[in-house]
Amino acid sequence: MKAISPVIATVIIVAVAIAIAVAVAFWMTGITGTFTRYEKLEITYAYATKEDGSWEVVLKVQNTGPSDATVDDIFINGKPLSAVTDSVTSYSASGSDSDTWSSDNGTVSVDLSIPSGQSLTLYLYLKGDGFDSGQTVEIKIHTAAGNEYPKQVTLP
Repeated sequence: MKAISPVIATVIIVAVAIAIAVAVAFWMTGITGTFTRYEKLEITYAYATKEDGSWEVVLKVQNTGPSDATVDDIFINGKPLSAVTDSVTSYSASGSDSDTWSSDNGTVSVDLSIPSGQSLTLYLYLKGDGFDSGQTVEIKIHTAAGNEYPKQVTLP
Protein backbone atom coordinates (compact mmCIF):
# COMPACT_ATOMS: atom_id res chain seq x y z
CA MET A 1 0.00 0.00 0.00
CA LYS A 2 1.09 3.48 -0.76
CA ALA A 3 0.52 6.52 1.49
CA ILE A 4 1.00 10.23 0.87
CA SER A 5 4.44 11.61 1.43
CA PRO A 6 5.24 13.44 4.68
CA VAL A 7 5.74 16.70 2.78
CA ILE A 8 2.25 16.58 1.22
CA ALA A 9 0.73 15.65 4.60
CA THR A 10 2.44 18.63 6.25
CA VAL A 11 1.18 21.01 3.53
CA ILE A 12 -2.40 19.72 3.97
CA ILE A 13 -2.25 20.08 7.78
CA VAL A 14 -0.86 23.63 7.53
CA ALA A 15 -3.54 24.62 4.98
CA VAL A 16 -6.34 23.26 7.19
CA ALA A 17 -4.89 25.05 10.25
CA ILE A 18 -4.73 28.36 8.36
CA ALA A 19 -8.32 27.96 7.11
CA ILE A 20 -9.56 27.28 10.66
CA ALA A 21 -7.56 30.26 12.03
CA VAL A 22 -9.10 32.59 9.43
CA ALA A 23 -12.61 31.34 10.24
CA VAL A 24 -12.05 31.82 14.00
CA ALA A 25 -10.65 35.32 13.39
CA PHE A 26 -13.76 36.38 11.43
CA TRP A 27 -16.01 34.89 14.11
CA MET A 28 -14.16 36.70 16.93
CA THR A 29 -14.29 39.99 15.01
CA GLY A 30 -18.07 39.66 14.75
CA ILE A 31 -18.44 38.94 18.46
CA THR A 32 -16.13 41.77 19.43
CA GLY A 33 -18.05 44.22 17.27
CA THR A 34 -21.29 43.23 18.95
CA PHE A 35 -20.04 43.65 22.50
CA THR A 36 -17.97 46.81 22.05
CA ARG A 37 -20.87 49.08 21.10
CA TYR A 38 -21.31 51.59 23.90
CA GLU A 39 -22.65 55.05 24.49
CA LYS A 40 -20.45 57.89 25.57
CA LEU A 41 -22.03 61.23 26.34
CA GLU A 42 -19.97 64.37 26.74
CA ILE A 43 -21.36 67.60 28.12
CA THR A 44 -19.51 70.06 25.91
CA TYR A 45 -20.73 73.14 27.77
CA ALA A 46 -23.08 74.14 30.55
CA TYR A 47 -24.02 77.57 31.79
CA ALA A 48 -26.77 79.40 33.64
CA THR A 49 -28.35 82.80 33.15
CA LYS A 50 -30.93 84.67 35.21
CA GLU A 51 -34.13 85.66 33.46
CA ASP A 52 -37.19 87.24 35.08
CA GLY A 53 -36.51 85.89 38.56
CA SER A 54 -35.72 82.34 37.41
CA TRP A 55 -32.58 80.58 36.20
CA GLU A 56 -32.11 79.18 32.71
CA VAL A 57 -29.60 76.31 32.72
CA VAL A 58 -28.33 75.23 29.30
CA LEU A 59 -26.40 72.00 28.68
CA LYS A 60 -25.09 70.80 25.34
CA VAL A 61 -24.78 67.01 25.31
CA GLN A 62 -22.96 65.12 22.54
CA ASN A 63 -22.90 61.36 21.98
CA THR A 64 -19.34 60.47 20.95
CA GLY A 65 -19.78 56.71 21.37
CA PRO A 66 -20.52 54.24 18.58
CA SER A 67 -23.99 53.40 19.94
CA ASP A 68 -27.16 55.49 20.29
CA ALA A 69 -27.99 56.79 23.79
CA THR A 70 -31.34 57.28 25.46
CA VAL A 71 -31.65 59.77 28.32
CA ASP A 72 -34.27 58.42 30.71
CA ASP A 73 -33.89 60.80 33.67
CA ILE A 74 -32.21 63.98 34.80
CA PHE A 75 -31.15 64.61 38.39
CA ILE A 76 -30.84 68.06 39.96
CA ASN A 77 -28.75 68.09 43.15
CA GLY A 78 -29.18 64.33 43.48
CA LYS A 79 -32.97 64.33 43.06
CA PRO A 80 -34.77 63.08 39.94
CA LEU A 81 -36.55 65.64 37.82
CA SER A 82 -39.92 64.23 38.91
CA ALA A 83 -39.06 65.00 42.56
CA VAL A 84 -38.15 68.65 41.95
CA THR A 85 -41.10 69.74 39.83
CA ASP A 86 -41.83 72.44 42.42
CA SER A 87 -38.37 73.96 41.72
CA VAL A 88 -38.30 73.41 37.94
CA THR A 89 -40.76 75.60 36.07
CA SER A 90 -40.20 74.11 32.61
CA TYR A 91 -37.75 72.14 30.52
CA SER A 92 -37.12 71.45 26.86
CA ALA A 93 -34.61 69.92 24.46
CA SER A 94 -33.54 70.65 20.91
CA GLY A 95 -31.56 68.58 18.45
CA SER A 96 -33.07 65.15 19.15
CA ASP A 97 -35.47 63.19 16.96
CA SER A 98 -37.55 62.18 19.97
CA ASP A 99 -37.72 65.26 22.18
CA THR A 100 -40.28 63.97 24.62
CA TRP A 101 -40.48 65.30 28.11
CA SER A 102 -43.94 64.78 29.45
CA SER A 103 -45.52 65.90 32.66
CA ASP A 104 -48.68 64.24 33.91
CA ASN A 105 -50.05 65.28 37.32
CA GLY A 106 -46.64 66.38 38.51
CA THR A 107 -44.89 63.21 37.30
CA VAL A 108 -42.16 63.87 34.75
CA SER A 109 -41.10 61.31 32.15
CA VAL A 110 -37.89 61.85 30.18
CA ASP A 111 -37.20 59.96 26.95
CA LEU A 112 -34.57 61.70 24.83
CA SER A 113 -32.74 59.83 22.09
CA ILE A 114 -29.24 60.93 21.07
CA PRO A 115 -27.97 59.08 17.98
CA SER A 116 -24.27 58.32 17.69
CA GLY A 117 -22.35 61.40 16.57
CA GLN A 118 -25.28 63.74 17.27
CA SER A 119 -25.88 66.28 20.02
CA LEU A 120 -28.78 67.97 21.73
CA THR A 121 -29.23 71.00 23.94
CA LEU A 122 -31.15 70.73 27.22
CA TYR A 123 -32.86 73.75 28.76
CA LEU A 124 -33.92 73.70 32.41
CA TYR A 125 -35.72 76.64 33.99
CA LEU A 126 -35.29 76.75 37.77
CA LYS A 127 -37.42 78.88 40.10
CA GLY A 128 -35.58 81.79 41.62
CA ASP A 129 -36.91 81.22 45.14
CA GLY A 130 -35.39 77.73 45.39
CA PHE A 131 -31.92 78.70 44.19
CA ASP A 132 -29.53 81.54 45.03
CA SER A 133 -26.88 83.43 43.13
CA GLY A 134 -23.47 81.80 43.59
CA GLN A 135 -24.98 78.40 44.35
CA THR A 136 -23.54 75.39 42.54
CA VAL A 137 -26.17 73.11 41.04
CA GLU A 138 -25.26 69.56 40.09
CA ILE A 139 -27.10 68.27 37.04
CA LYS A 140 -26.71 64.59 36.28
CA ILE A 141 -27.91 62.95 33.07
CA HIS A 142 -28.96 59.31 33.49
CA THR A 143 -29.23 56.98 30.48
CA ALA A 144 -31.19 53.81 29.86
CA ALA A 145 -27.89 51.88 29.88
CA GLY A 146 -27.43 52.89 33.52
CA ASN A 147 -24.65 55.43 32.96
CA GLU A 148 -24.60 58.82 34.65
CA TYR A 149 -22.96 61.98 33.36
CA PRO A 150 -22.70 64.77 35.97
CA LYS A 151 -22.03 68.45 35.42
CA GLN A 152 -21.88 71.29 37.94
CA VAL A 153 -23.18 74.72 37.05
CA THR A 154 -22.68 77.79 39.22
CA LEU A 155 -25.60 80.21 39.15
CA PRO A 156 -24.42 83.76 38.36
